[in-house]
Amino acid sequence: MTRKLFVLLALLLPVAVLASAKFWPPIIWSLTFILPLIALGIHDMTQRNHSLLRLYPIIGHLRFLFEAIRPEIQQYFVESNTNGQPVNREFRALVYQRAKGDRDTRPFGTQFDVYRDGHEWINHSLAPKAVHDHSPRIRFGGSCCSQPYEASPLNISAMSFGALSRNAILALNKGAKTGGFAHNTGEGGISPYHLEHGGDLIWQIGTGYFGCRKLDGSFDEVLFAEKARLATVKMIEIKLSQGAKPGHGGILPAVKLTTEIAEIRNVPLGRDVISPPAHTAFSSPVGLLEFVAKLRELSAGKPVGFKLCLGRKTEFVAICKAMLATDITPDFITVDGAEGGTGAAPVELTNSVGTPLRDGLIFIHNALVGTGLRSSLRLIASGKVFSAFHLLRLLALGADAVNAARAMMFALGCIQALKCNNDTCPTGIATQNPARNKALDVNRKAQRVANYHTAMMENLMELAAAAGLRNLDELRPWHILRRVSGTDVRHYDNLFPRIAENCLLDEATIPPLWRKMWKRAQADSW
Repeated sequence: MTRKLFVLLALLLPVAVLASAKFWPPIIWSLTFILPLIALGIHDMTQRNHSLLRLYPIIGHLRFLFEAIRPEIQQYFVESNTNGQPVNREFRALVYQRAKGDRDTRPFGTQFDVYRDGHEWINHSLAPKAVHDHSPRIRFGGSCCSQPYEASPLNISAMSFGALSRNAILALNKGAKTGGFAHNTGEGGISPYHLEHGGDLIWQIGTGYFGCRKLDGSFDEVLFAEKARLATVKMIEIKLSQGAKPGHGGILPAVKLTTEIAEIRNVPLGRDVISPPAHTAFSSPVGLLEFVAKLRELSAGKPVGFKLCLGRKTEFVAICKAMLATDITPDFITVDGAEGGTGAAPVELTNSVGTPLRDGLIFIHNALVGTGLRSSLRLIASGKVFSAFHLLRLLALGADAVNAARAMMFALGCIQALKCNNDTCPTGIATQNPARNKALDVNRKAQRVANYHTAMMENLMELAAAAGLRNLDELRPWHILRRVSGTDVRHYDNLFPRIAENCLLDEATIPPLWRKMWKRAQADSW
């Protein structure tokens, strides 16, 4: 009915306008058509629900008219998808609905072919459990930490102030405060907008050392200690690489570099801010771990870890060997997938460099298990998580928690206009233009971020309960199944084989596929 009405209005409105202009006096024509449009424009510019309408009054309604016929549009894209999974539009719609608190159920059951290759699912139990806890927590911080942190299974992934607007950062942090989860600062440093609402922070330290750097770009221990001891800073993450552009370093285009951002990062105005590809504070696996220990001490015992997109496998094995040699273990490792998003990166790096998340996660999990180190630290996974099932399957593969960036931007109202890198974001999220970013209402969008997180936790725990699990710790790879081709269905234990605990510590028990890597890896060099 909605689609028919839309088509009818699209046909009749131009005819009515032309007819009235020909036969009615100008004053009547103006009162009938122009004044209502003016009133609508004023309403759009003053309302606070939709930043898109505040920036694009009247014409912005075209988007919402198309959303009104969204079921038909979505069905077309779902049916035309080749891998049996709902496409990004469907996931974006799901995030919007949960963020707004709208009904997110679907009529007529599954909306894609479950017999297509690539379809994944979790089997339910005939003895499902009752859900008693919709807010599970995971403790971060080993024996060397005097200030451990109880984190949510889902947190906001790294997005810097500079890449995102002040209002976007304010909304994300207030959402994290409201919902009781953590907000990763991104490598752009801690801004006043990360601190205003008091949401828990994971402070990310990148190769540019923004917020804790000297004028020459080197690491500044005094500045770091001052900020790391802030009450809202709960953990510190050293960024080695990110999935969207591994081996490249971060990019903030000059067009988005304001005086305020330059002061926060301590960088010059007028040119792109490009983080170096590698760190200068250390140059080897042993050096990395010594840096971890230094930051833990400087922060007065807060959990410290590092983030990487898996590249050469021997290099991560070398880090494991360095942990064994130094007896220094990070409190967590964040595994970023090559499918991760970014606002600016060369297409060759986004499409053709780095290991996809699930492959990287299982390898890193196995390497830690094989060296007897897995129980000493936590794993965080990051890369295209929209639904509770996405979260569940990463936990089943070995992650303790998951970070999401894209979904949190959808909760803020991102429409994927792909204008992140030229400062013309139509929703006020990825722009430093004051006229644009002030259209994003902080309080309303913060509540939507919190709503999305709450819905994800509820659905995650209900999925686990339906599978007969009492808690998330009971999740295993064999709980997740995938149709490989035709009638060939395998669970993740088959697709992502695991190795035995401590098997890498004895030459006689090293699996054949690991022998060469183990021999080549050196704790004192990459």
